[in-house]
Amino acid sequence: MNINLLISPQELTSLLAAKSPRTVIIDTRSPEEYAIGHIPQAINIRDFFTYLLDNSYPAGFQQLQEYFAKIMSEVGISGKEHLIVYEDAFNRGYGQSCRAAFLLKYLGCPHVSVLHGGYRAWLAAELPITDEVPEVESSIFRLHPQAEMMVTTIEMLQAINNPAIIKLDVRDRDEWQGISSSPYGVDFCPRKGRIPNAVWLEWHRLMTSESGIPMFRPTAEILEICQSLSINSESVVYIYCFKGSRAANVLFALQQAGIHAKNYFGSWNEWSRDFSLPIDNKIIA
Repeated sequence: MNINLLISPQELTSLLAAKSPRTVIIDTRSPEEYAIGHIPQAINIRDFFTYLLDNSYPAGFQQLQEYFAKIMSEVGISGKEHLIVYEDAFNRGYGQSCRAAFLLKYLGCPHVSVLHGGYRAWLAAELPITDEVPEVESSIFRLHPQAEMMVTTIEMLQAINNPAIIKLDVRDRDEWQGISSSPYGVDFCPRKGRIPNAVWLEWHRLMTSESGIPMFRPTAEILEICQSLSINSESVVYIYCFKGSRAANVLFALQQAGIHAKNYFGSWNEWSRDFSLPIDNKIIA
């Protein structure tokens, strides 16, 4: 099965028309938003956005795997289906659909797509919505973890003084500056600052507005932005944000442009809480 990472509303419409049980649509928005209206046949799994990795060590990864394997089994997903995830819009959910797609790929699902432009693009195309919740039958989800997709804490620590690995901070400006610790509040994390020797690329720079809907930029524009940070197709990039969500958004944009990147999924939420790990806490004006 040849699956594109990004799928348009029109392509998703065709898949829905085929009524294949091998196609599963996952809405990552809040249960309240989902209840108001959603894409037909979509199921709601908010946990893809809210789950926080306990730590980037084997025990933390195993806990994550078991947590989502249980959820997937409960909603009838085996892992062999074509899984299509969406959020409201790329600039409103901190990249949550990309976080979901990243986690699904990490768990071993080979056929994963993101609805490009999200629910807003679906509405703009004047496609149908519903408030009906589809019935599901439980299944057995088979884990096939792709460990190489995750940057561990040890790997990030070892990369700090390795100029061959680019440490890419993609958080919002106030987090990069050391003014705020997270999107959840200025003091949500115990420390503010950056991972030492990181460079900054605010995550939404790799997107552009098409008729008011945020979409990924064309490959040529992504490469031009990356070149300003000395990132190219030969680079090895470790990306981090607060909890791997905005990082997943940037990860997919870079991968679409042919740049090798990995996600430090624990990100600042983990790093800032371990006082044995170094930070650069200088305030940037």
